[in-house]
Amino acid sequence: MPLQIVATRPDPALVTLPWQTPLEDWADSVLVPLPRGISRHVVRFVRLGEHIYAVKETRERIALGEYRLLRDLRRLALPAVEPVGVVTGRATTEGEPIEPVLVTRHLNYSLPYRALFSRGLRTDTAPRLVDALVVLLTRLHLAGFFWGDCSLSNTLFRRSAGAFAAYLVDAETGELHDQLSPGQRAYDLDIATSNLFGEILDLQAGGFLDESLDAHETIAMLSRRYQELWVELTEAEEFGTGEMWHIEQRIRRLNDLGFDIDELDIVTDWDGATVRIQPKVVDAGHHSRRLQGLTGLDVEENQARRLLNDLDAYAAANGLQGESAPIVAHAWLTDIFEPVVAMVPPGLRGKLEPAEIFHEILEHRWYLSERAGLEVEIFEATRSYVDDVLRTKPDTELTPPISPDEADLSQ
Repeated sequence: MPLQIVATRPDPALVTLPWQTPLEDWADSVLVPLPRGISRHVVRFVRLGEHIYAVKETRERIALGEYRLLRDLRRLALPAVEPVGVVTGRATTEGEPIEPVLVTRHLNYSLPYRALFSRGLRTDTAPRLVDALVVLLTRLHLAGFFWGDCSLSNTLFRRSAGAFAAYLVDAETGELHDQLSPGQRAYDLDIATSNLFGEILDLQAGGFLDESLDAHETIAMLSRRYQELWVELTEAEEFGTGEMWHIEQRIRRLNDLGFDIDELDIVTDWDGATVRIQPKVVDAGHHSRRLQGLTGLDVEENQARRLLNDLDAYAAANGLQGESAPIVAHAWLTDIFEPVVAMVPPGLRGKLEPAEIFHEILEHRWYLSERAGLEVEIFEATRSYVDDVLRTKPDTELTPPISPDEADLSQ
């Protein structure tokens, strides 16, 4: 059977990879040493030109199904890895068949959860990973996607201004529907809590996580926060016609959570005494869309929130509150953000995303100002951050080789 590659925008260099060899036998010269999450399949990373790809061996039916699901998720603008293609018809030089592979684009600056903990993530940061997982699962459910195997292992995490953004990396068990029933959502949440419980115990057994973290409390937190977010995003609210401010309050609450209401169902009762509102179409990314519209920067939601706050502070400090938003944003971009990012030496720019570096510089500036008892200038804080903080961080765009323990767990 001839080699076949199904792809939307294929990289011609894919053909040059050693498809006649099983993934586990690929030479180090072909591979990129990135940390891999726990998987039931063999997964390897390769660089082709400027891009890095994840290659996973699996059954043909599963590979094609996951490829199509990931394409659907990307079309719906949901946080998931980008599918590149499926390679079938693989065989050794002796003619022995080899399993097909699914190829996805590596998500820059992302790490699997075990790599995060192995690099010194504090125990008190674990709830932030849970929060990111809750937001991801809720967004998927709103779009009608049943995951079927929600877990930390099937998720990639990117830092986002002190929090994390979660991306689905494995859709093998997923199903896309027009809408999920309460029973489907409850079942998916039950799977998520069971998987998370086992992963916490596994981290503690491996010495990556302090045993003081209660696994039962953590899974209860996941379930509670999911229910709270789902209610805020979907539940109907009733109030008197003299309390129409409830509509604006509901919209502000959702905006604070990072969501926009694209459509709101407003119904009055038969005598017009009460009003019932219910969000019909909710879209994530309120702050990131606003920042992108003002500056062109495409960043994570929490990063956007932090950058917008600094933009507002810049306007206040320079007497620009009455100026139009695009003009203020352009001034901030050219006077503050771009010069600060340009101060980072090229050899250190793979450590973190530019927006995350800027966030950390703001944090470092606050620390320096607190210690000095006066406001430290942003460029002075940048020089201090680069020399004292950034140089000590591991790369997250291209991560150093994984440890033997991580390698064993990634097979």
